[in-house]
Amino acid sequence: MNDGDGDGEWEVLDSVVEYETGWYTGGYDLVEQPNGTTKRYYWAELEPAVVIVASTGEELVFVEQYRPAIRQTHLELPAGIVEDGESFTEAGARELREETGFEPDGVSLLQRMWVATGAMRHERAIVFAEGLTPVDQELDDNEFLSVRPVSIEEALAAAREEPTNEATVEGVLLAHEEGLI
Repeated sequence: MNDGDGDGEWEVLDSVVEYETGWYTGGYDLVEQPNGTTKRYYWAELEPAVVIVASTGEELVFVEQYRPAIRQTHLELPAGIVEDGESFTEAGARELREETGFEPDGVSLLQRMWVATGAMRHERAIVFAEGLTPVDQELDDNEFLSVRPVSIEEALAAAREEPTNEATVEGVLLAHEEGLI
């Protein structure tokens, strides 16, 4: 057991999967806390994902889509799941091509992060894509979205207008902080 200073791992006494949806797995870990008590910490585990900040130089490529989980339509950055064997940059290029119909000349990793660490096991990366060439869009059968190029000035405002999501806010503000937009 650690001394409670937050520097060590807590012992996991049991790990239980309570459900699997095909989209995510949910369960809990029974852990021994630093004071010797035990507690269940619930989690949802999702596949790694990538968010793409795609720039034409003058505009960012956004998509507009309805999000059934929160019953709202969002103007947001393209994003998707990282497939087995892909890097975040490879997944970003593929998702951008499939969702928006733009093939990037270059994709670079801006940031890897864990999302909602109090309840989720979900790693996400933000990538920057440039040198966009139009190609055929290849939407999945559950993707219903519209591609919306937005000026960089408008994108900075749109990222912070409600409704928005954390991935869009993080991606746009990080690319701006890095001097990419």
